[in-house]
Amino acid sequence: MRRIQIIVNNGAGTGQAHKVWNETQRLLRGYKIKYVAHMTKYRGHATKLAEKISSMKGDAPVYLLVVGGDGTINEVLNGITDFDRVRLGVIPTGSGNDFGRNLKLPKTPKESLRQICVCIRKDQRGEELRRIDLGQVSWEGCETPRIFGISAGLGLDALVCKKALTSRLKQVLNRFHLGKLTYLALTVQSLFTMETANAKVITEHGGYILPKMIFAASMNLPAEGGGVPMAPDASPQDGLLSLSSAAGIAKWRTFFLLPLLVAAKQEGIKGFNIREEKGFRLILDKPMVLHADGEYCGDVMRAEFRCLEKKLWLLHE
Repeated sequence: MRRIQIIVNNGAGTGQAHKVWNETQRLLRGYKIKYVAHMTKYRGHATKLAEKISSMKGDAPVYLLVVGGDGTINEVLNGITDFDRVRLGVIPTGSGNDFGRNLKLPKTPKESLRQICVCIRKDQRGEELRRIDLGQVSWEGCETPRIFGISAGLGLDALVCKKALTSRLKQVLNRFHLGKLTYLALTVQSLFTMETANAKVITEHGGYILPKMIFAASMNLPAEGGGVPMAPDASPQDGLLSLSSAAGIAKWRTFFLLPLLVAAKQEGIKGFNIREEKGFRLILDKPMVLHADGEYCGDVMRAEFRCLEKKLWLLHE
């Protein structure tokens, strides 16, 4: 088996990252798998590592594993320079793990490595692997559009993601393996303090208005924020993104509707809307926070989302 490249974030998630990596190393040795481990040392380092790894000379496939959470996976996706060569495997260690949960990837290092080894052998026999869509978001002033695997969005969910990046509450809850509750607590807090914006949405099939928009989330996968099903029917294999939005609703009413959103029962509720398109362009009348896979992009008035169809080869069944 060809040598595997592994990007490891030992500081990810619930504090269990170090234990997961130790177990992964033990399993790799037991399976006699040759590998090179690259440890992340600072924010954004995984992007640089992925760029270097995916740019290695030759035409042979690059087998790349990520030991980390959703933020590390996003950094890696934005560093890959040749998606046709790279085959990606994931061993999750984060607190949210929306990427793995949405795609029904294994939760343990043992089962993850079993799948990864099976898929590498299939690839080397010329059998086709699972291939999924990714999303891409650009905004005014950005030099390079940002790729996302889960979602990108404006408004409430983006504001919550921004706060979660530096939240002491998240650090405390992570110690008790309750990190995903951070998003719920911050959502309630942010809902009543945030400013809404009027938005115009433009698609290839026309446009529509989102008055007093609370959020607009462009979903490649069904759920974000620790498992909240913003677009329950979103699929990463249909060449489309699902724009889930809430607009024209009083904040107090939105608060009481949040349980329905969490339970994926938002369909048919006035003010909640899900539209599927290859891409969306949003124009706002005031700046709102923008995120991609939970990573803060900026406070913007214009953003464009588009689907990158069948972009990523996965080392998972």
